[in-house]
Amino acid sequence: MDLRAFPRTFIPNPLFDSMESPHSLNTTATATASIELHARPRANINSPDESSESNAENNSPSRRYQMLLLLSGFMTIFQIIGINGVFGIFQDFYTSEDSNIPSARGNDALVALVGTLGSGLTWSGGIFVNPIQARVESVKLVTFAGAAIMSLGLLLASFSSALWQLFLTQGLLYGVGSSLYYFPIMTIAPTYFDRHRGFAMGCILSGAGIGGLVMAPILQVLLDKYGVRGALRILSAWNLGVAIPIAWVIRRRPGFDGMGNGANTRINMVLVKRGTFLYQAFGAFLQAAGNVIPLYYMTSYSTSVLSYPRATGSLLLAVNSAVNSVARIGMGVLADGVGRQNTMICSAFLAALSVFALWYNAARERFIVFVVMYGIYAGGYNALVPTTITDIYGVENYARVNGSIYFIRGLGSLLGAPIAGLILGTHKRGGSAATSVIAGMQLRQRYDHVVVYDGLLLLCAGMCVAYVRWLDARDKGGWKWKA
Repeated sequence: MDLRAFPRTFIPNPLFDSMESPHSLNTTATATASIELHARPRANINSPDESSESNAENNSPSRRYQMLLLLSGFMTIFQIIGINGVFGIFQDFYTSEDSNIPSARGNDALVALVGTLGSGLTWSGGIFVNPIQARVESVKLVTFAGAAIMSLGLLLASFSSALWQLFLTQGLLYGVGSSLYYFPIMTIAPTYFDRHRGFAMGCILSGAGIGGLVMAPILQVLLDKYGVRGALRILSAWNLGVAIPIAWVIRRRPGFDGMGNGANTRINMVLVKRGTFLYQAFGAFLQAAGNVIPLYYMTSYSTSVLSYPRATGSLLLAVNSAVNSVARIGMGVLADGVGRQNTMICSAFLAALSVFALWYNAARERFIVFVVMYGIYAGGYNALVPTTITDIYGVENYARVNGSIYFIRGLGSLLGAPIAGLILGTHKRGGSAATSVIAGMQLRQRYDHVVVYDGLLLLCAGMCVAYVRWLDARDKGGWKWKA
C-alpha cells in the first residue's frame, strides 16, 4: 500500500457538541487513525521501517513536554467549550428584567443568535483556520492572536448597551477568536503522541465536560456578585491569562507534517454526489440545530417556568454537561461492541424521545430527569460523528468529509436556538401574583411549542442517520448487523 495516497491533513472533531459542540476517547482513537498513517517524517515515508523508527526516536519529545502539551490542550478545551456551553446563563440574564441591555429583555430569539453566532463560528471557522495554519510559520502567534481576539470580544461585550454591540463582540469577535484559539493545538497535539495517541487526546478532550461543569456555577456566582459587566471582564482576563502559557508551549513537531496541505481538506464533487454524504450532512445540520436548544433554554425554563432560583438553573446546566461528557465515553465503548452507526442511530432517536416525553409540559421532577437523560443520549451522536465518517468514507477521505460536515454542523447550531426564540416570542417576567400566574401558563405553552420544534429536529436527524446506514450497506454490497 502506498501511504502517499492518504491525505496528510487532520482536522479534529470540533463539537463537542455541542453546542456544539463533539469529544470522546472512542472518537479520538478512531479519528486519529489517519494521523498514524501519515504522521511520520516525510523523508522516511519510502524508507525501511528501521530507518523510520530510528528517526522517530531522534525526534521523540520529552515526557515533560508531552505533559505540558496535555495540560495546555485540556485548558484550551476547558476554556472554549466551557464558555460556549454556559451561554444559556448569559441569555437568561440578558432577557430578564435585570438586563443591562433594554432591547434584549424578553427577546430570546436575538439573544440566542448572539450565542450561536459565537459557538457556530468556533466550529465553522475551522474550514478557514486550517489553511491559515498551513501557511503561517508560527502557530504560537495564531493561538495567541485567537485567544486575544476572543478575550477582546468578551471585554468589549462588558461595555455593550445595545444588542447590535453584543452581536459584534460576544458573537462575531468571540467566535473568530475562539476558532483561531482552538484549532492549532488540536491539530498539532496528536503528532506528539505515537503509542498512546487515543489516550492523550481523550485527556485533552475531557476538558469539554469539566469546563461546562465548572464554568456554570462560577459564572452564576460572578453574575450575582459583580454583575454581568464585571463577570465578562473577569472572564476576559482569565481567558487571556490562561492563553499566554498555552501559546508559549505549542509548536510543530520537527519533521512531522501535522498541519498538512490546505488543498487536501477540500471536498470533491464525487463525494458530494453520494447520497450518503448528502443525507449525513443534512442530518448533521438538523442534529446541531436541535442539540443546542436545550443547552440555551434549560436555564431560562428552570427560572421562568419552574421558578427555580438562578443558582439552581446553573447547577442543572452543569449536571447536564457532566453527564454528557461521561456518556460520550460510555457510548464509544458501547459502539465498539454493537456498531458505531447502530449506536449513533439509537442515540439520535432516544435524544428526540427524551425531549418529547420528558421536557414537554415538564414539572420539576420530570425536568430534572430530562436534564440527565438528554445529557446521556445527546452525547452519543456528538461522540460518534468522526468515527462513522471514517467507517463510511474511508481514512483517505476523512479530512475532506470531516471538515465539511463540521462546517455544516456549525451552520446548524447557528440557526437552531434563534428560531426557537422566535417561537417562544418576547415575554415579560414578574408583575403581580395574578399576572405572573397567567403569564407563566402562557409561557409554559410557548415552551411546549419549542419542545415540539426541538424534538422534530432531532427526530428528522435520526431518520437521516438511519437512511445513511441503509445507503452505506447498499453501496458496500451487503447488510451487516454490526456497523
